[in-house]
Amino acid sequence: MKKILQYLFEHKTLSRQQANEVLTNISKSVYNEYEVTAFVTVYLMRSITIDELQGFRDALLELCTKVDLNGYKTMDIVGTGGDGKNTFNISTLSCFIVAGAGQKVAKHGNYGVTSTSGASNVMEQLGYKLKNDTAALKKEVEIANICFLHAPLFHPAMKAVASIRKNLGVRTFFNMLGPMINPANPDFQLVGVYNLEMARIYNYLLQQSGKPFTIIHSLDGYDEISLTDDTKVITNSGEKVLTPEQVGKRMVHPQDIFGGNTPEEACKIFVKIIKGEGTFAQNAVVFANAAMALQCSGTYASYDDAYDAAVDSLESGKANECLQKLISLQ
Repeated sequence: MKKILQYLFEHKTLSRQQANEVLTNISKSVYNEYEVTAFVTVYLMRSITIDELQGFRDALLELCTKVDLNGYKTMDIVGTGGDGKNTFNISTLSCFIVAGAGQKVAKHGNYGVTSTSGASNVMEQLGYKLKNDTAALKKEVEIANICFLHAPLFHPAMKAVASIRKNLGVRTFFNMLGPMINPANPDFQLVGVYNLEMARIYNYLLQQSGKPFTIIHSLDGYDEISLTDDTKVITNSGEKVLTPEQVGKRMVHPQDIFGGNTPEEACKIFVKIIKGEGTFAQNAVVFANAAMALQCSGTYASYDDAYDAAVDSLESGKANECLQKLISLQ
């Protein structure tokens, strides 16, 4: 690792193969935590290259425990995190709304690093048992339309760096990797990114996958549709900037989408919204993200149709039903 660090400190970049080797070694605990921390810190000081990101992704996918969900066409809604905004769990709620609308979901997530409560925190609070048992996950998708994949249970490298990431408490390149390494290899993806540079990198990488995708970034820095500002939307067919009124029928204020100060508070907000008791602003943000995901699946003729399906999923109780079915299977 000393040679690698010296090389990087000279402002050089790794090839795809070198990046793959380093991450493979991190997964196998070849380096001590100080070496890994130094390595991760390099990428806090400079941008990551596409070759490096691809190499890291290749290594994680080669080493990960794959999940075969029986040929179901699944969707993932996931943000890179690291936007430092501490919103409520918008992506996770959107996943249940999408599941309630009839689209199978394989949600990939982790504990919060830069926010109070990540997807894994809130799922545990709700009574979900984190697992990597494919048969159990398959059953959840069949019965509840949704399963949850806690990244460190499937990715040795994620497990190896969990304490380092927690201690650093800032976004690292692992945030960038999260949405690219879903072990269930979903058919459709809505990916939220924290800046426009990441949006460009993701666009390049997801175009290569050949699968339908949508990348979203709120221009005031959120890694989701926040409705606090315009949203950059990139799909297989191009990109556009949409106003809060276009995607969510209204604009909201940052304090409207605050996620609480503890995982317990975050969970209370989650439960309130999924029961249909959220504020207009909270509901609007969730509808917009869920609608964008549903449109990505190609099942709806227009965004408005997808939005109506999202509204129906929450207001009819179908989204909450998916959650109750999922928890009953634990």
